[in-house]
Amino acid sequence: MGRTLNEVIEKLPKAQQDRIAARYRVLKDEVESLQALRKAAGKAQSEIASTLRISQPSVSKIEKQTDMYLSTLRNYVEAVGGDLELVVRFPKQEPLRLHGLGEVLQTKKAEGAPQKAGASRRKRA
Repeated sequence: MGRTLNEVIEKLPKAQQDRIAARYRVLKDEVESLQALRKAAGKAQSEIASTLRISQPSVSKIEKQTDMYLSTLRNYVEAVGGDLELVVRFPKQEPLRLHGLGEVLQTKKAEGAPQKAGASRRKRA
């Protein structure tokens, strides 16, 4: 009869068991998809859809995407209950945190508000 993984690990030296346990904790805290992130937060697609004011099939589509806008990812993470943080790592440097990327700035149309680049202005006669 075969042995279980736990039985094999129990027979290893204590130091090796500790390394396995540490690696397990790291892997356990990682997620490989937005679906896994949502499930880790204990949320259903319908809850995310309601928060984002989109349909449940749209949430499913987002979860299957491999490429998306940062604003979409930020909104999704916030709907799950998290906070998106972007970190850049260079060799031999401390990590740098990027702020403001993926945020959609809402501007009101008002008199005196700057126009979009490339917008034509009417000349007054």
